[in-house]
Amino acid sequence: MTDTTLDKVAGRLRALRQWRELTLADLSEQTGISVSTLSRLESGARKPALDLLMRLAGVYRVSLDDLVGAPQIADPRIRPRPFYRNGRAIIPLTRDNPDVSAFKIVLPGHDPDAPVEQRAHEGYDWVYVLSGRVRLALGDEEIVLDAGEAAEFDTRLPHGHASASQEPAEIISLLSTQGERVHVRAASAES
Repeated sequence: MTDTTLDKVAGRLRALRQWRELTLADLSEQTGISVSTLSRLESGARKPALDLLMRLAGVYRVSLDDLVGAPQIADPRIRPRPFYRNGRAIIPLTRDNPDVSAFKIVLPGHDPDAPVEQRAHEGYDWVYVLSGRVRLALGDEEIVLDAGEAAEFDTRLPHGHASASQEPAEIISLLSTQGERVHVRAASAES
């Protein structure tokens, strides 16, 4: 079972690096592991040693079990560790999964007249507004989502979201890097 688990590590390492939008050089700088060693780990040409896995787990903010895809034995609860990026509190709600990741994001207050920063990448995003109002920019279009509203979009289109006011807003975001879509059934008119 250990060999089978270790055989799958190469693909997981590559997927995590790509999901985090890091190059091998970026990862080398953050871990102190040479680019060639990282490349061999991701291609499966080198079996990962514990010291290398510990450094990678630290950069990816995941446990060693999650990094190597060890079978879950006990407690299924996720103990999220928030991190902060561009003033946003981001709380992972799933273990690192290269297919779909869920996050609760607290968006700080934002000047309603300021533009919403946008970027594009592979995949799909599904956003649900928990509280506040959110400006969702999709290319040249912009819409405001209120609490309880959701949106789904192809992330290859430049996109971004920010609070629609000086007050913070909270969202749940499901990201799929494999191009799968999250489908939400519309409530019937009788509900």
